[in-house]
Amino acid sequence: MTLAIFDLDETLLAGDSCTLFCQFLVDEGIAAADFLQQDALMMQRYHAQTLVLADYIRFLLEPVMHLSVDEIDALMPAFVARYITPRIYPEARQLLADYQQQGLRPLIISATSEFIVRAVAVQLGVSDLLAIQLHTENNVYTGDVRGVPTFREGKVTRLHSWLAEQQESLDGALFYSDSINDLPLLEQVAFPVAANPDQPLLAIASQRNWPVLQWSAPKWTAPKWTAPTWTAPKSTASELNRSTPTHDQPLSRQEQNHV
Repeated sequence: MTLAIFDLDETLLAGDSCTLFCQFLVDEGIAAADFLQQDALMMQRYHAQTLVLADYIRFLLEPVMHLSVDEIDALMPAFVARYITPRIYPEARQLLADYQQQGLRPLIISATSEFIVRAVAVQLGVSDLLAIQLHTENNVYTGDVRGVPTFREGKVTRLHSWLAEQQESLDGALFYSDSINDLPLLEQVAFPVAANPDQPLLAIASQRNWPVLQWSAPKWTAPKWTAPTWTAPKSTASELNRSTPTHDQPLSRQEQNHV
């Protein structure tokens, strides 16, 4: 079955799910207000490709280390409803629906903790995902990463392991991403697509004639995070061919939404 692979943050979602989770923790009184400032510094390192992933995972989990895995999972529906759903690109929803209707197999692969990605994937109607797996002891996260993290080259490693387990292949696969950090995986697929790309990825996509998408971020009303209304766009993936994946006509680049 042909795979339609997607990064999550800034690709399907106008924002970063980890940063939004940090905002949620602050708003709920679970983390201190300066937690967001620390997260902003971490995100600067991510975009500069200098982030040590293990350090970020420990930072992200520190405010919830006193909670069990089950208690954290219980927080996720409210988090997704208030902070994630209003920020999902309408074009992304349509594209996922189109590919599923055509019989392609959607897969989300993200350098975000699995408990966050799993909750977002449910909202997007995607069953298959690869994300950062976390060690647990006595049903509590330890703050350590388990196995190979789905980050940079680790996405390629984890994907190939998953392909072997699922008896799938990358024949004709598409991969949509916004980040230069995903270049190793973009170079692995038949149809790489730069979706809402950062400047380094945009430059490479332009040089290599990869499709570039610039989706319009949905609007929301703060602080209630009211879900937007929109008119579903026309089918963006009506058929595949060997020259390029189907996609919306590129729009002028929109400013990235960083929270």
